[in-house]
Amino acid sequence: MIAGTAQSRMINPNTSQVSPISNGIVENVDEVQRLLSDVKSSNVTSDTCEDTYGILPCSDTVIGNIFLIIGYGYLMSLAAKYLSNGSEGLLEILGPGIVGGLILPGLTALPDATIVLVSGLFGSKETAQGVVSVGMGLVAGSTVMALTILWGSCIVAGKCDREGSTTKDLQDTKGFSLTGSGVSTDIWTCYAARIMLVSVIPFAIVQIPQPFSTDEQSRIAILVALIFSVFLLISYFLYQVLQKRIQRRRLAYAKHKHVMIGILKHFTSILGRLRMADGSPNREKLEKLFKEVDVNKDESLSPTELRAMITGINLEEITFDADDVVGKIMEEFDISNDSNVDLEEFIRGIYAQLLFLQRTKEQLDLLGDCDSEAVVEIENRKWNIFKAVLMLVVGVIIAVSFAHPFVDSIENFSTATTIPSFFVAFLVLPFVRFNEAYALVNFATSKGKTTASLTLSQIYAAITMNHNLCLSVFLGIVYTRDLTWDFSAEVWIILIVSLIAGISASIRTTFPLWTCLVAYALYPFSPLLVYILQRDARSPHLLL
Repeated sequence: MIAGTAQSRMINPNTSQVSPISNGIVENVDEVQRLLSDVKSSNVTSDTCEDTYGILPCSDTVIGNIFLIIGYGYLMSLAAKYLSNGSEGLLEILGPGIVGGLILPGLTALPDATIVLVSGLFGSKETAQGVVSVGMGLVAGSTVMALTILWGSCIVAGKCDREGSTTKDLQDTKGFSLTGSGVSTDIWTCYAARIMLVSVIPFAIVQIPQPFSTDEQSRIAILVALIFSVFLLISYFLYQVLQKRIQRRRLAYAKHKHVMIGILKHFTSILGRLRMADGSPNREKLEKLFKEVDVNKDESLSPTELRAMITGINLEEITFDADDVVGKIMEEFDISNDSNVDLEEFIRGIYAQLLFLQRTKEQLDLLGDCDSEAVVEIENRKWNIFKAVLMLVVGVIIAVSFAHPFVDSIENFSTATTIPSFFVAFLVLPFVRFNEAYALVNFATSKGKTTASLTLSQIYAAITMNHNLCLSVFLGIVYTRDLTWDFSAEVWIILIVSLIAGISASIRTTFPLWTCLVAYALYPFSPLLVYILQRDARSPHLLL
């Protein structure tokens, strides 16, 4: 054994001046000084968080951040609801045009865009590099959730019996037959899916060159993708302004509910409750109504008789085209396709509308007793505009105010649990749009080709806007702050899910029930794929 003596002195990391002793081998004393300073700094600040804006609370604990995520998430959901309702209100009042095609679509996507923006806007470059993955988690999570869980749920809710290459509206007798039931859409829904496919091109532009490029070449790819993404965003806005059919579809989605509410409220005020205590249709009263509308007493309602019924109803200040309403009623009620509605079709159609309208809380009270004071209040045009604008302003204020603390709480939760912030954002942030998703599924329960087309078109349009606007914001942050592109795995799942869903919806108009199982399976597959790709990325080879 070799023994010896040595002299040393204590190094106290809490002292303000530290003079490290060289051992004769390590000469870089400055480096040792820096490491000791980092130790001191971490001992002081690692266990504290900073309140957002100095007043909004934060937390370093798992439970605390769960409560904050729920609270801030609810506020962002409220902002999305106000923006959506305000946009629909203005669209109904002003009709298709610049406001409906340019301003309103951007406002409805504002909560998501704000979250993406604040995820990389604040802090140092190193801080932004870690937190910006929350923004990518939102972009990926919103796309995957909409095209898997939401899309599949709309197929289940709107399924009808299949007959050949199409489905029969309001006829759902085959239960959960994977091949015998499904939904049918119109050709315009295919066009919406194709537009959604175009919106993924910037993802491909930024992704494909990454394995073969240097840092400088990667920045060029990001810049090209950013320019193309902004170009697509502007083009999509202009397309919606010039192609008013898209706005008319959104307008039809909003108006359909209001017109049917007005019609059923009118029937209820005359006849009383249209449903029995057990929820079944009140056949006696519906038969009485049918006989009153059947002017020529041929035991069927013609389009002319339905038009007379519609025009005789006072829908206050709801503006609508009677021929258009009659056409939709014929499409949804006339199961036999004989251009007439018999008694059974009439009862089944009214009952389906009652079920649909009862599923939303706002509409539930309208279908109660005939002496209920709950009514659809449609005020004058100026008051409606004021209410719609007020909802938009409140929605914008909430979104801008609470996006930053929401992102901070997700990042703090990620730090406390060591779960990557991308996965937290991927799973949590899409639920900000829960109210809109719930409304879409409810709308699909009307079980008709028209409602299925409007529902799926809304999903494709929302994803298109999410891709164009949110990706533009995200790429802008990455490029201007010179962040490293470290999101290959995340982009791959956006490309894969969007291509599978988009190509399928672009070439077919009927979706058997089994397609919902494929959609549901893609949801857990997506984060699993990200995990595998990120794990492989740590090895020396690059992702291809």
